[in-house]
Formats: sequence, C-alpha cells, structure tokens
Amino acid sequence: MANHSLDNFIRDVPDFPEKGIVFKDITPLLKNAQAMQRASEELLNLLPATPIHKVAGIESRGFIFGSLLAQRLGAGFIPIRKPGKLPAQTISESYALEYGTDVLEIHQDAIQPGDQVLIHDDLLATGGTAAASCKLIEKLGGTIVQLSFLVELSFLKGREKLTSYSVSTLLHY
Repeated sequence: MANHSLDNFIRDVPDFPEKGIVFKDITPLLKNAQAMQRASEELLNLLPATPIHKVAGIESRGFIFGSLLAQRLGAGFIPIRKPGKLPAQTISESYALEYGTDVLEIHQDAIQPGDQVLIHDDLLATGGTAAASCKLIEKLGGTIVQLSFLVELSFLKGREKLTSYSVSTLLHY
C-alpha cells in the first residue's frame, strides 16, 4: 500500500474491468485541483536535469499528466495511441497481453533523431505497454530520458521489463 498523501485520492474499484481485478481509479485526484497540482509538481521533481524535447503520453490517461508535464517543461507533446486513432502516417509496435496481443501507434514524424523523450502514463502494471512505447520512440531515433508513472502496481513486476530505462513512480501498491 502506498504511504503518501496523494494515496487518499486514488479510489479502489473492485471487479473492474473484470471480476478479480481491483482498478486503481485516478479520477478523484483529477477532480481535486490541489491534488492534481501537487501530483504534477511531484512528477516534475522526479525528473533528471537532462533536457527533455518531447513528452510522449500513452493513451489515454497518460495524456492528462503527460501534456501538463510537456507544458511545464517547454517540450512538445506526442500521443501514443491504439490503432486507427492517429490521422497521419504511423509506425506501430505489437506487444503481448496475458491472452493475445495489442498494438500501439505513433506518428512517423513525431520524434526527430536525437530527441530526448519522457514517456508518461498513469499506471505501470505488467510493463508491456511501456516497453512497446519505448520501442516506438527508439525506432524513430529518440532517446528515452525516463518513464514516469503516477501509480505502480509493484506486485505485477512491470519494472522488470524496463530495466534498461530510468523509471519513476509517485505511488506504489
């Protein structure tokens, strides 16, 4: 269990999206201006001094803090999305799920070679989505400065798929 005052703004929703899952809901944090401001500040404080050119947010909750972080850093924002959601030419990366696979896409022109990139998502669980996002950024010539998460479900060991990257998380469960 997290030992952090922001933990009071994370709601457990049992049996969502399916039976046996306890969903960590960040919407109570999002609707509280002070908690959202504090979370943004704390996420910024976890970043290294390395310049960041782009922040890549993973669909869809990663867009919320990802765009806030990009604005505060004076960096561009890049959405990483499910297939068919981006209008221009994309590249894609498949990744394994517990049963089957999924795919993420990014615009071909989103990253320039040498761009320093922060990847942000609301939750680190098994690490598959984050690892696929790293591959997309690197295919385009970007360098991953850090992966940033609001919440980490440590018992799912997602960090183990990201050992070659710097990973920061505010809340650990």
